[in-house]
Amino acid sequence: MKELQPINQNVLLELQDDSSEQTTASGIIIPHSVKSKEKAGKVAGISNIDNAEISVGDSVLYKEFSGTELEFEGKNFLLVPYSDILGKVVETDAI
Repeated sequence: MKELQPINQNVLLELQDDSSEQTTASGIIIPHSVKSKEKAGKVAGISNIDNAEISVGDSVLYKEFSGTELEFEGKNFLLVPYSDILGKVVETDAI
């Protein structure tokens, strides 16, 4: 089994595959290539970073136009610098 392990202060994010077309209520088809991409992903790997605020399995938001998209063993990933991670999605209790 092969595994991607990021190095040099990089984070490997697993992206959701959203390749389906959408149709508006009036019947206009919006192809995948025109839709804006969500700037969120699930951490699949992280390089050796001291005091990292994220860990594998966390959902994070990243800078627009950041990283390098790649496909590995049928899954879509994005390799981004740790400094391009903007925030972590955290579940909280309702008030």
